[in-house]
Amino acid sequence: MIVGVVGLIFTFLMFRGPKWKRWNFVSYSVMNLALILVCINPNVVNFARDVLSLRQNQHGRILALLIMSNLFLLFFSFYNRTKIDTLRFQMDKLTRNLSTGDLEKEVEVHGEIKPIMIVIPAYNEAKNLESLLPRLPGQIRGLRVGVLVVNDGSEDETVQVVHRFGYLAISNKINRGQGAASRIGYDVLTKHGAAIGVTMDADNQHRPEDLEIMVTPILEGRYDLVIGSRVLGQQERESWARHMGVGFFSWIITAVTGVRITDCSSGFKAFRIESLKKLNLTEDQFQSAEVLIEARKKGLEICEVPIAINRREHGVSKKGRDWSYGFNFTKTIIKAWWR
Repeated sequence: MIVGVVGLIFTFLMFRGPKWKRWNFVSYSVMNLALILVCINPNVVNFARDVLSLRQNQHGRILALLIMSNLFLLFFSFYNRTKIDTLRFQMDKLTRNLSTGDLEKEVEVHGEIKPIMIVIPAYNEAKNLESLLPRLPGQIRGLRVGVLVVNDGSEDETVQVVHRFGYLAISNKINRGQGAASRIGYDVLTKHGAAIGVTMDADNQHRPEDLEIMVTPILEGRYDLVIGSRVLGQQERESWARHMGVGFFSWIITAVTGVRITDCSSGFKAFRIESLKKLNLTEDQFQSAEVLIEARKKGLEICEVPIAINRREHGVSKKGRDWSYGFNFTKTIIKAWWR
């Protein structure tokens, strides 16, 4: 009774001023009033006990209260989840529009969008970019190649390094993850009429020498999405746990898509821009699995080509420890496949 009365007073005091929210006020008030009412007359919950056929149970009323309170909490959690998702989508749209809004100035100063564009999401990778950018080709099979680095809230000189080599750079105002940064790059390529896009990691593990083999299946009109596979090619292994995890998750992706995939976590991808428009991508991180599942469900033709992966030269991986990476990758697979 004391908890209910104090809670009711606190609810009134909390929400009488600028913090007033009708839904919060009603929810807290109803909970406290219900607690007070049950204390005054426990028989008010007999209807719930009877509906749940717990009349004969010694603890029928308390069981009925527990069941109803859990149902209420379940509904409340779904409601909050819906609100959070709505806010997340709105924030994603806002940050993408803010970042792409700076592109016109970039194009005027640092060049135009080319038929083949390399999109490189980067977070504090200035040292690796200094080694990677000068090795990128100016053209592939007669088509001009451009570079767009999406600076994902870096605190180092990522943008300055990109401009030093004469390439385009647009920035996320805050660090949001590789998937969110890649979506900004996709927006730019779609809006400005690039024909083919290629995503590369900024950590200098992907080799520019493999770019031609990546885009050739698309140029020949055979595929919409090409994945660079270290399993089919070669790699300098950093962790046996991660190596085994790539094989395990690739097997799962193969099972849920019906397309044989050997390297489901590869960030080295080439894609036809017209086909990319069909995809609904939402993951801020661990987006490689989402791209594969979404592309397959939208009917895109997918293949893998062998590539080589080098060991990271500078900095540390942003993907986290092996166990957390595996957990988040699993969550992404389930969410993407179900959606």
